[in-house]
This record gives sequence, structure tokens and C-alpha cells, in this order.
Amino acid sequence: MKQSPFWSLWGWPIVMGVLTTTGLITALVSDTWGDWWSWVGLGIPVAVMGWTCWPRTTPKATAQRAHDKPHTDADEAGTNASATPL
Repeated sequence: MKQSPFWSLWGWPIVMGVLTTTGLITALVSDTWGDWWSWVGLGIPVAVMGWTCWPRTTPKATAQRAHDKPHTDADEAGTNASATPL
């Protein structure tokens, strides 16, 4: 069965919104078990945002950067930086 475009686009944002809303409301009106749920309901969206924003590098990109030579303005201008002016 094919998934609808609405749920493929808005499914996870709705889940994060429900977690955040229930975590906030529970933190305001409940005690004991509500404290635990508020930590979970507010912690999961923060953890997901941190995970998605964490910079990732691939082994190929890391190896490529290690072998690249440093870039200088002289390279871009097409001149030899070691040449002496006449």
C-alpha cells in the first residue's frame, strides 16, 4: 500500500509537535509520573534536533580533504607566488 504524500511530509513533524505539547502540558499540570513524561516528551524532540544538526562527514570526504593542497589567492589568480617582480 502506497503512503500518502501528506503523511510522508508531515508525519514526523506532527509526532514531534504532539510530544512537545504533551510534555509541556504534563510538566505544568502533573506531578511524579508527569515529571518523567515531561522529560521524555521534551527530551526526544531536542535529541532529534541535535542529531539532525550534527555535522557528518563521510570517510571519502575526510580522505579527500587530507590530500588537498592548501588554497592560496595566487592559485586563483594564476600567478606564481614565488616569482619575484621585475
